[in-house]
This record gives sequence, C-alpha cells and structure tokens, in this order.
Amino acid sequence: MAEIHEGSLLWQPSPEIIQNANLTHYMAWLACHRALHFDNYADLWRWSVDNVGDFWQTLWDYFAIRASQPPQTALAERVMPGARWFPGARLNYAENFFARQWADRPAIYYKAEDEPLQTLGWDEIARQTAVLAQALRQMGVQPGDRVVAYMPHIPQTIIALFAVASIGAIWSSCSPDFGSRSVLDRFQQIEPKVLIAVDGYRYGGKLFDRRTTVAELQAGLPTLQHTILVPLPGRELAADSTHHSVHNWDMLLAQPQTVPLTFAQLPFDHPLWVLYSSGTTGKPKPIVQGHGGILLEHLKMAVLHLDLKPGDRFFWFTSTGWMMWNFLVGGLLAGAAIVVYNGSPGYPTMDALWQLAEEAGITYFGASAAYVSACAKAGIRPNQAHNLRAIKAFGSTGSPLSVENFAWVYENVNPDLALESVSGGTDVCTAFVGGCRLLPIYAGEIQGACLGAKVQAFNKAGEPVLNEVGELVITEPMPSMPLYFWQDERGERYRESYFATYPGVWRHGDWVKFNERGGCVIYGRSDATINRQGIRMGTSEIYRAVEALDEVLDSMVVDLELLGRESYMPLFVVLRPGAVLDDELRQRIREKIRQDISPRHLPDEIIAVPEIPYTLSGKKMELPVRRILLGHDPHHVANPGAMRNPDAIVFFVQFRQKL
Repeated sequence: MAEIHEGSLLWQPSPEIIQNANLTHYMAWLACHRALHFDNYADLWRWSVDNVGDFWQTLWDYFAIRASQPPQTALAERVMPGARWFPGARLNYAENFFARQWADRPAIYYKAEDEPLQTLGWDEIARQTAVLAQALRQMGVQPGDRVVAYMPHIPQTIIALFAVASIGAIWSSCSPDFGSRSVLDRFQQIEPKVLIAVDGYRYGGKLFDRRTTVAELQAGLPTLQHTILVPLPGRELAADSTHHSVHNWDMLLAQPQTVPLTFAQLPFDHPLWVLYSSGTTGKPKPIVQGHGGILLEHLKMAVLHLDLKPGDRFFWFTSTGWMMWNFLVGGLLAGAAIVVYNGSPGYPTMDALWQLAEEAGITYFGASAAYVSACAKAGIRPNQAHNLRAIKAFGSTGSPLSVENFAWVYENVNPDLALESVSGGTDVCTAFVGGCRLLPIYAGEIQGACLGAKVQAFNKAGEPVLNEVGELVITEPMPSMPLYFWQDERGERYRESYFATYPGVWRHGDWVKFNERGGCVIYGRSDATINRQGIRMGTSEIYRAVEALDEVLDSMVVDLELLGRESYMPLFVVLRPGAVLDDELRQRIREKIRQDISPRHLPDEIIAVPEIPYTLSGKKMELPVRRILLGHDPHHVANPGAMRNPDAIVFFVQFRQKL
C-alpha cells in the first residue's frame, strides 16, 4: 500500500454495496411510508437530529417493535436531562430477541481456549431461558429485583440476561477477572437478590480459581437470597452456602420446562440493566438504562450502522465487564449470529482470534484499537496465515485508531473490508460516531455521527466549530441515555457528570474535530489534554507518534500545571525487551514528536517505566496518574480493583516523591 497520512482515501463502497446496504433499504422505506426523500447520508442524519421524535418513531415502525401496548407519542418531553420517550408503551427487551429467532442456522458460535468451536441454536436458547426464568421466579425474583452476574463471556451469561430481562428484573454483570473489592464496589450499591457466578475460569492457558472470591461476594452482599453457581467442567459444586441457598446451574437447567417462556410487559423506561463507569477515581457510578431505549438503539446500530444481515457472523472481542458485551448481544436483533470467545486474544499465539475468524466464518470482526496496535507491534500478518476473505467489515473502539493501524488492517486483514472506527461510551451503551456503509473511509477518521445522535464539537464559548478541536457534546436527547444513576434520587450526580458545563447539553469528556464532509477524529479525553503555549493537543496524537518507533511498546504523557512553577510534562515509555532509553533514543523520540506533532509539545523529560496503568476495560489511566503526580492521595484517585495491572501505579507513586 502506498504511504498514507491522515485523510488518505482507503475505501469506497461499490454500487453493489450501496444498493444492498440496510441504510438504503431504510431510506427507501422512508420514501414509501413517510414520503421522506434523502439524496445522501448527510441529509438523512440532519433530518434524524432535527426531528428526533419522528426519527425514533420511524425506527419503532420500521423494526416492527413487539409491544403489547403502542406508545402515545415518541418523545413527550424534548429536554436533557429528563426526556420522556414512548410514554404508554408496554414491551420487553428479551421478547424482541425471541420474536426475531430463526431455526435454520446457529445463533451463537462459541469458542473457549483449547476447546473446539461449538454452536447453539435458538430452540435451545429459548428452552434454557424459560427453565432459568422459571427457577428465578421460584426463588422469588420479581420485576425490579436485581440479579447480578460474576460471569465470563460464555453462552450461559447471555441466557441469564434473557431470563432476567424476561421477568423484568434488573441485570448487572462483572467479569471474573475483577477482584472481590471491585465487584462489591459495584454490586453493593444495587443490593441484589440473586448472584450468578462461575467458580473459576481459564485465561491464557491458566486456571483461575474463584471459589474464595465468590464466598467473599456472598458475605459482602447482605441482600443476597440465592447464588447460582456455574461450575467449571468436571468440578463438583463447592462454595460457601452458609449465607443463603446455593444452586448448581447444570442441575437447574436439567429441570423440565413446565411453563412457556413469557415476557413481563413493562414501560419503555423500565430499568433493563446497570452498567458502571470505570471506577478509577472512586466508587463506580451505577448507570441505569431501560428496556425500550436499549432495544431501539441496538437495533439502529446493528442494522443501520453495522449493516448486519441474516447470515452474518458478528464478533467483538470483549468481556462481560465492558459495554461492548451488551452491544455484541444486540447483534442478534439483526438476524446475525454472534461469535463468542472466552479466553486470551494472545493464547497460544497472537493468531488466536484470526484463527477463530477463519474457523467461524466471521463477517464482522470487532476489537479494541489496543488489540490492533498489539498485532501490528507483534509483526503478525494474519491474512497470510488465514483465509479472512469473509470479513467484510472491521470495527475498532476503546481508544482512537491511528493512521498507521488503519493501514495495518487493510494490508494484513482484508483490503476490501469497511474499517469502521467507532466511539461512544458506557453511558449510552452505544457508539454515537461510527460507521456508515454508504460513505468512503479515510485514514485516521471516523466516518461521522450516527443517526439520531446530534454530536458536535464545542469551543470554549459553547459554540459548534468545524475543523477545530473542541469538546464532544450531544445536543439532542437519545433514548439509551441513562434513566438515572442508582441511589441518585435527586439526579445531582447525573447532572454533574454530563450537564454541569453546558446546561441542557451532554458533555462527554472527549476532544473531537469534525470536518466539512462530516468525518471526525477523536483526540482523547478532554481532561487529559495537553495545553502548551495555548495549543491544545489530545494525548492520542502524541501516543501515535511515539509508539510508531520500534523501541516503544507503550506510552503515557501527562501535563502537570504545578502551583508556583512552570508546567512540567513528562513522557513515560515502555520499551521493547532489549531496548535502552539512552540519549540517542530520547533524541529520536523528541524528533518524532517535533515532526509529527509540534515543537510545542516536546516532553520535559522522558522516563522508562515497567508498564502503563490500565483500567479493566483497557483505557490508559491518564487522569489518576496526573492527579497522583499533582500530589493527590493515590488511594483516593486510583482504585486497584478497577485496574488491569494495579502494581503499575507503584512507580508513579514513587516518582511523585522526586518532583
């Protein structure tokens, strides 16, 4: 591939792709059923955000939402916060999945480390969901009760979600790589009645026993009345049962189905699940989202933006502690099968997921930008070892995808795929900027704002700007926005989190720049932005430059504005084994930043570190490190239970003593 730079054209949809795109079908439906005619995506998007109530009503009708009562209107109050969506409607999230089930092909492809690929069909999913829902009702679970899961990314977790949602109970999950303190920080806030948990899991070829952790969760959750344990294959049921009843998943699911699968009919805004903020600076915020809002949003994304169709096989590498797990399940709404992988992406080699892609026939491959970067750094060329021609789209999220990694995907996966870099958040359980199969793809760019998401860049005066880095804001309500935060009765924490800067406007906390064609680039978290000599720079720009050097595996930069002295900006780097941070390498790092970024953003010091601290969801902990280096108590700003590598913070605590 020829040398590329930001904005280089990498892909254009063919006339056949445009003709067969779900978006094209939706636009034809609008013309036929609403007399609405749009010549291009930009015009469609503008209509969708200028007429948000009408837009979401068309999705209700287009997708034929299964509901026992229709809504009185789509949007009763067009305000933020406090928008009232689809009042009067009665529906159920889970019912709309089963209304779209099929019998002629698998619904779930499942692969665990060192185990063969398995499949699961809708008939078996329905049977297990009905039996589990029956058992939960016998345990006294009612609408509004909380059922929490300490579960890995396995089919049982998806079945548990469907069963809980069918009753109208409220779901919440954590991955079993979370420690007990981190899990309790989340689950204690919502006072669950039932815990569903594994007693262990395998990752990277190793067995991790979680029986002690489960016992700690049982002891730390006084409202628990029942635990359902999913034992590792070949392991007998073993857990502390002194607190309440403990049940074996396999024994429960072996019971005969005595009642049909039924679905509680609930208001549009009945709570579906509780997700959590990262928890790096205190107890995680418990974010409550509703049945109807999530259903419509995930239908919109899966069908119109990801362009999933019946027969597609949709994969995203995720865990149950990341909102992308919930998002992946939503792919079933499009009639696509989902591919579930339980294990390390690097075991036994970095080819593990690419082997899965070939074996399962994945058509939409999703992963984090960090995974793409790791593959590129490892020097692997997956399309030389595997047949990846089935992959027609590639999704990337979690952090900005660099121009170099755009090029890597096209060179080493499939030159004909649509590379859809997306960005959104746990707060809305979706992407608000992402892919569009009708538009070209340019290196380093996200294609644009999603339908119904009025995303803009604001300057300091709160004015929308083009070709200028600004605060990412959303200026119209979306139905998947949080209903509220749990135990935030007055909504103070909710308003402070999103609406304190621009009243009535959602401030997300990212830097973004939009161009004239609607494309955008995310430049990292706005609170971690580097501001030198009045020039603002997102940290991702500096990482892209620094990590392009072969010797540098990872990096973190923080700008410390210390009282009584000039700003001090250290750059921390993790080096490839055998590399040495000598004067020559330091000079090359500075020259790379000078040439690729600007001379204003040269670090004051470059320091080698063993590793960079990350959250469990794979985000660099820039803000906690910055606060530690500014003198804040590390125990108050960095929760070890919310970290992937808690020992990594020790270096920065010690480094603070030298400042």
